[in-house]
Amino acid sequence: MANFEAYQEYQRIEDFEEDSPTGEEDLLVHVPEGLKDSWHHIKNLDNFFTRIYHFHQKNGFACMMLSEFFELVQFLFVVTFTTFLVNCVEYDVLFANRAVNHTGPGQNPLDRNKVTLPDAILPSQQCTQRIRENSWIIFLLIMAAIFWTYRLVKVICNILSYWEIRQFYIKALKIRMDELCNFTWQEVQDRLISLQREQQMCIHKKELTELDIYHRILRFKNYMVAMINKSLLPVQLQLPLLGNVVFLTQGLKYNFELILFWGPGSLFQNKWNLHPKYKRNGNRLELAQQLSRVILLMGLANLLLCPFILVWQVLYAFFSYTEVIRREPGSLGARRWSLYGRLYLRHFNELDHELHGRLGRGYKPTSKYMNSFTSPLLTVLAKNITFFSGSVLAVLIALTVYDEDVLTVQHILTAITVLGVVITIARSFIPDEHMVWCPEQLLQCMLAHIHYMPDHWRGSANKSETRDEVAQLFQYKAVFILEELLSPIVTPFILIFLLRNKSLEIIDFFRNFTVEVVGVGDICSFAQMDIRRHGNPTWMSEGQTEASVYQQAENGKTELSLMHFTIKNPRWQPPLESSVFISHLKEKVQHDAQGGPSTKLLLSEAPLCTSLQSNESATGPDNLLASVLAHPILTASGLQGRDHHFIPPSTAASAAASVLASLSTSQLAHTSRSRSQGLLPSSVHPESTMYRSDRTIIDSMSNSDSRIRSNALHSEFASAEMSLHAIYMHELHQQSSHPQRPSGQWQNAVPMSDLHTNTGFQAHTGLGSSMSMPTAVQLGGWQEEEDEEDGDDQGINIGSTPKQGTGSSC
Repeated sequence: MANFEAYQEYQRIEDFEEDSPTGEEDLLVHVPEGLKDSWHHIKNLDNFFTRIYHFHQKNGFACMMLSEFFELVQFLFVVTFTTFLVNCVEYDVLFANRAVNHTGPGQNPLDRNKVTLPDAILPSQQCTQRIRENSWIIFLLIMAAIFWTYRLVKVICNILSYWEIRQFYIKALKIRMDELCNFTWQEVQDRLISLQREQQMCIHKKELTELDIYHRILRFKNYMVAMINKSLLPVQLQLPLLGNVVFLTQGLKYNFELILFWGPGSLFQNKWNLHPKYKRNGNRLELAQQLSRVILLMGLANLLLCPFILVWQVLYAFFSYTEVIRREPGSLGARRWSLYGRLYLRHFNELDHELHGRLGRGYKPTSKYMNSFTSPLLTVLAKNITFFSGSVLAVLIALTVYDEDVLTVQHILTAITVLGVVITIARSFIPDEHMVWCPEQLLQCMLAHIHYMPDHWRGSANKSETRDEVAQLFQYKAVFILEELLSPIVTPFILIFLLRNKSLEIIDFFRNFTVEVVGVGDICSFAQMDIRRHGNPTWMSEGQTEASVYQQAENGKTELSLMHFTIKNPRWQPPLESSVFISHLKEKVQHDAQGGPSTKLLLSEAPLCTSLQSNESATGPDNLLASVLAHPILTASGLQGRDHHFIPPSTAASAAASVLASLSTSQLAHTSRSRSQGLLPSSVHPESTMYRSDRTIIDSMSNSDSRIRSNALHSEFASAEMSLHAIYMHELHQQSSHPQRPSGQWQNAVPMSDLHTNTGFQAHTGLGSSMSMPTAVQLGGWQEEEDEEDGDDQGINIGSTPKQGTGSSC
């Protein structure tokens, strides 16, 4: 972003008082008089709400503290075990480079030269002497001890603060610890809002809204999402031979946050207020120079600490991944959402569990899309490598079976292990000959869940450039590990040579896109999801927005974020401009639905829906989304419907509009009996969902697994509805941007199995006859605690074949 002084700054609400005076940041402040255990006027609401959220997401006090305890133990183990391996092992003896003679009465002569494990371990005195003589080891141990002590103090503080959060859950929210896992975050949030009316946790507002809580928890993350959206952070690098490369690691992200938000010299004077000098326009050049100096010092500090951080990264990666790679080498070929992808695809005001659930649903279609690209040349090479390596491995295994003494031959076991790894890696490049090439359809399935797709991807799904851009969001786990290992080396140079050049743009960004909200403090203005200030005319905001190109969010993020937040929080009352946009969207949906297929036709004729009938655990939401994705393909292929008439052609937009209009009709029937009106009913309870009045959807739900809780089912419906809105809004955006090219109309049919988008709930419906599904093959994956794809990678794996060769095309 360049200098945009000419653009008008946002008008800020008067800041009458800080939530917490500077220097008073206690988590909970109890009133000495009045009710005992009362939470009246909590000084640091940001920390308070964040800890409440983490407490819920990490399953309570015991799980959180046990995890932190084992983190301390892990660090201590890595340092101690590494020191032991370096200083206390006699490797000449261990590798049999030096003979060992065991003599003694009764000693078997054949065992005198056999090396035992104690023979290779030095005595404790000799080991201690080695450590004392190595000054580098002593220095590293002192550094490790300082860091471990810091972590220990932090854990003790967390124990004290989270114990109070535990008491808050039990006494204020009336949620017992053994019942915590049965409550959704929305239920906890509703109780927080109700408690505000009784105890006035925030004294600046009589009532809290869902948006206030989200703003508190996601204050800095919303800024990060906005800066990625506006391409402000230097995470895209132009490298020789490699071209455009995205590099964003945990270490680099930590440095960004340290510099901008909460470190020494950061732009925020506390956790909820931007320093006043950054809100003024007059001294922007001076402030940019100050920020440049802070970035330079931070970069030099990273450069100084680079050797220590690099050693730790290598050791941690070795202890964490070596066994997994040996046991399952193919896990390196599995994929995960990159850190850049999580920020690029994240809505404004989207909590972590909402993002992880959404990307988890999009994991399988994205994997199918990425796996559909194979190189015929690599396939030929992989087949031959597999043949030769397998032949040698077969001979070695046969010799080992014939005589196990073969294993004692030097490097035989190593050769067997290496050959197994080579064969596993080579086989990952060999596609399944029965799979098909359908990139456009798979890309549409991706869009239903990830919600964001650049315009130039449409119609270019089969190009390697599109695949490379998707790979920036959905990277190999081997690439993730490599980037984290390189992070200590690369991060200082990005800070010193790239981020410093962005200092003035960063100052302008925080001045232009920061607003003060009563009872909340300073937030990113994009997080307000204000259509008038940040809408994009090509995303249905035409005539409603006053935003310049500089002020517009890219890729329709303002509009999509508003829809997502409204659906996830049905009781939230949007401001006037947002309400007008939502009403306009609903009118457009009703208009487009008149020329679209009926919901009954969609559910009954979509080939994917009928194929899911043989499964025993179906839900209505899956059928809604699958039918919208499948119907345009069915109509474009000219197939006959159940009434033996040809189905009239329709687009994804009209199909999505038909389903959304059906939901809207049932909503109106419900909201006439409820106290407020919104995109979803304001009082959504498991027993009174808006979908009840739609007969077709009820039939689809009637055979759902009775063990699924109703509130979980409502969450699935909300996710499906947001997916429908994402498809519908992208189609309208394409029509607005390229009116001469109809969007959403696929020209070729695609096999039913390739359009399976259900990742968590699979279908069993009472709609017509069943069709058999292909044999299920699970995707290989690497189980990682932080990955959102855990638990979402079950089901049908549609492999891939290239357009050339044995595979067929759609």
